[in-house]
Amino acid sequence: MKKAVIIFTVISSIFSLSSNAQLLQFGIKGGANFANYTGGSVEGIDFNNIASYHAGVVAELNIFDNFAVQPELLYSTQGSELKGLGEQIKNELGYLSLPVLAKFYLTDNGLSLEAGPQFSVLVSERNEIDTSNTNTFDFGIAGGLSYKLTKRLFVSGRYVAGLTDVKKDADVKNSVIQLSVGIMF
Repeated sequence: MKKAVIIFTVISSIFSLSSNAQLLQFGIKGGANFANYTGGSVEGIDFNNIASYHAGVVAELNIFDNFAVQPELLYSTQGSELKGLGEQIKNELGYLSLPVLAKFYLTDNGLSLEAGPQFSVLVSERNEIDTSNTNTFDFGIAGGLSYKLTKRLFVSGRYVAGLTDVKKDADVKNSVIQLSVGIMF
């Protein structure tokens, strides 16, 4: 009974904050990823883009009229298509990603610039070359633009540049362009 009261109080407080002052909003988002490996090269292997997806939850904490902090929790598939190993292999990596972005509103009608770090943990790998060779943590820098179509509906475009090596024996990093649509509640 006490757990139910505590959970109800926390949820009520969150929705109260969100509806009264619009200080804190929650939403969902998803969209397309266009990913590849960048950085170094591996002898005899060419890297090509793959199309994949991302989806998850988003929060926006408004600090000032034109500034907010936007943490997200996303499942994001990244990787690359590898050519030159005798056959073509699509190395698809599934990450649980936590971008924490500073959001600067550039106009009153909802155009914003977003930038900040992204922390990711590898949770799946398909068509792997060597599972033990893939690093399980990925750190990157994200930046992009968002536009509020309405008070609740938004679209965004973002580039995430990986700063850590994807593979332990190759100097390659994740690189992904994300196109998203979302709704705030």
